[in-house]
Amino acid sequence: MKTAVEELSPTRVKLTVEVPFDELRPSMDAAYKKVAQQVRVPGFRPGKVPARIIEQRFGRAVVLEETLNDAVPKLYGQAVDEADVFPVSQPDIEVTKIDDGEQIEFTAEVDIRPNFEVPDYQGIEVTVDSAEVSDEDVDAQLDALRQRFATLTGVERAAASGDFVVMDLRAEIDGENIEEQQASEVSYEVGAGSVLQGLDDALEGMSAGEEKSFKTELVGGENAGQEADVIINVKSVKEKVLPELDDEFAQLASEFDTLEELKNSIREQARRNKLIDQVVQAREKALDALLDKIEIPLPDSALKAEVDARKHNLDHQIAESGLSRDAFFRLYQTTEDERFEEFDKNSARAIKVGFVLDKIVKSEELGVSEQELTNFVVRRAMEMGVQPNELAKHLADNDQLTLAMVEIVRDKAKSVLGDAAKVVDTEGNEVDLKAIYTEINGEPPVEEEEAAAADSDEAADKPAEDKAQA
Repeated sequence: MKTAVEELSPTRVKLTVEVPFDELRPSMDAAYKKVAQQVRVPGFRPGKVPARIIEQRFGRAVVLEETLNDAVPKLYGQAVDEADVFPVSQPDIEVTKIDDGEQIEFTAEVDIRPNFEVPDYQGIEVTVDSAEVSDEDVDAQLDALRQRFATLTGVERAAASGDFVVMDLRAEIDGENIEEQQASEVSYEVGAGSVLQGLDDALEGMSAGEEKSFKTELVGGENAGQEADVIINVKSVKEKVLPELDDEFAQLASEFDTLEELKNSIREQARRNKLIDQVVQAREKALDALLDKIEIPLPDSALKAEVDARKHNLDHQIAESGLSRDAFFRLYQTTEDERFEEFDKNSARAIKVGFVLDKIVKSEELGVSEQELTNFVVRRAMEMGVQPNELAKHLADNDQLTLAMVEIVRDKAKSVLGDAAKVVDTEGNEVDLKAIYTEINGEPPVEEEEAAAADSDEAADKPAEDKAQA
């Protein structure tokens, strides 16, 4: 087989592949067997029709077509390896010549990862947040803990922001009750920001036993988008009461006997979290700094596929929410146009990140051990709330183990970048990542514990298709 490469653009090539007929022999033998199974010839059992009879009765073209259907995809894969190109789209393949018994020729146009060099990343300077834990940090954690153990107490007054009400709701359009727009004994925190516009304003100042109506746009169901009268009947008003900060609270909320012991534990955990954040920030900022040094043309097909995948995921989220599109975007305090602009920006960055990290993976000869793959599956299964063996089977059955391994080695490439960087915190102190690894895990490098924290940071930049499949 001989392969010629023509560069159509920095992101697209045309492969012209010439293949001697001898190399088609395995596919041709398989084609005869397949056709023999499909045809019926008197005097011959299915699958036992000789090749010469098949050609006489049905023509050699049938066999050649089946041969090419089997051989060309395999030959294309070999041509890609031979040409040392990295396809990022499905190829446009055309068989351009068939010299029966001599050779065939086909062309394949495909978008590829462009050629570029990764600059030296040793000593890239990055600044991360300080790992110092302030009293305010501890107080914030304590307040969050108090919120979890808060109680609701009924009050004989009008509802205010932060109070909880129990209410019945119903909706009417032109005086006609909408059956599916009714709910009883709904508990709601006033001021929480309902997708039902006007609800919070209507509730403030209402007392138990009062009824009020307001006009708004319905956000779900068959009448989504229509204006309706929503009638609220407040059954009760309750205020949130936080527990006192004392030793009794420490015993209620933790395994500690005193508030001081609880505070010390929170302070230590906060410091640990900040150390992990420093590692994550160092890797992400080193990657950002490296990306700023590289101009990479992006294949249009890859960019379009990435944007389309993100839009598809968004449509799925909206459908699952049961809300109208307007209500969905209102809930997340954004607009469809703003979300699409984010998709364009994040998709371009995600593709560029993948290209750069893959280059580092290759240059650093990074691989994936069986234990690392197992750890990845276990961690991801915990995040998804499924059994690890179920997730492993799903990945294997859907040919997604390769995607998992790509994610693992790309994370390793980020680790390489972080470790090569010169890291200081906002106070000007040098940050030793290897010392952090040792303090947290006892040995370098930090991978599992901090990788989970990194997942949320890189979610916006991970290709949507990868996320959906993984």
